[in-house]
Amino acid sequence: MAADTSRSVTGAAAGETTLAGRGPGRTTAKTAPTDGSAGSAGGAGSAGGARSPRGGIRRALATHWYAWAMVAPVVLVLGVIVGWPLVRGVYLSLTNASERNVARTIGVRHIEATYEFVGLENYAAVLGDPVFWQRLVWTVMWTVACVSITFALGLGLATALNRQFRGRAAYRMALILPWAVPGFVSVFAWRFLFNRDNGILNKILDGGGISAVPWLDDPTWAKVSVIAVNVWLGVPFMMVALLGGLQSIPGELYEAAEMDGAGPWQRFRHITLPGLRAVSMTVILLSTIWTFNMFPVIFLLTRGGPGDSTEILVTQAFRQAFIASPRDFAGSATWGVLILGLLMIFALVYRRSLRKQGEVW
Repeated sequence: MAADTSRSVTGAAAGETTLAGRGPGRTTAKTAPTDGSAGSAGGAGSAGGARSPRGGIRRALATHWYAWAMVAPVVLVLGVIVGWPLVRGVYLSLTNASERNVARTIGVRHIEATYEFVGLENYAAVLGDPVFWQRLVWTVMWTVACVSITFALGLGLATALNRQFRGRAAYRMALILPWAVPGFVSVFAWRFLFNRDNGILNKILDGGGISAVPWLDDPTWAKVSVIAVNVWLGVPFMMVALLGGLQSIPGELYEAAEMDGAGPWQRFRHITLPGLRAVSMTVILLSTIWTFNMFPVIFLLTRGGPGDSTEILVTQAFRQAFIASPRDFAGSATWGVLILGLLMIFALVYRRSLRKQGEVW
């Protein structure tokens, strides 16, 4: 048994030698490294096999080329429409560019630009101007009032329309109608309604023995008017978004709560509001950004008046760039960059607060 075993082992070794001699591929497969050179070669191979950033990018492009091809036009358009004006605006905010020193052509004569780089002087001037803080305070008040009222009305209407009743589809269409009408058309219609002498609202009040209200001529009433118009335009979006969130809440939760003796307020507080949290956080963020930059309502309804009582940050930036004489392009760009910075800070704080509450956004 010992002799046979030795012969079998020797034969196996000889077989391995024979197989190893048939080609370099077999030698690599069968022969284990016995010296330091083989180990170093293995180390070099492992180091060479590490993924490089360029290789990862090429692999992603090769694997997802169709997705990149579909996204490329959008990225290009956004870069041209948004990216370049943004970079240009940041640059102009660091200069003293105005209507007097920018490049312009008068007849056949071309005048080169003569504005200069001034650093952060524009930001210091704007932040030190009381007008900026007055506009900021009113803009924040206008945004908070519009968003809160819009959310409350949208939630109430969504809750009502989430129930089964006759004519529900007709009510939904009627409530979505303000959203379907172009914004400037709605604003002009409201401007006619708010007319002090011939407006329908004052005609109705006059019929009831109430004196005419200076809707657009008094600073306080003008602020109430622009808030009302913006709420009118924003309620349909809020209602539709919240209605979709309500329809995603399982009905079994309400049935179980009702069987446990929970009243309507308890069901609303413990089921409806938590179920709408994700949708509510999103629509509040979007509504805040839109309202903060809501130029058409203010400009078309009151032109920032009476006086400058309804001017917000974006209308002030527009006024400096297109209405003031001489037009202050650097100052307007500075206001725009500050508006962008304020909204970015708000978005970051808002996102952090959502994370603390356990929401992923």
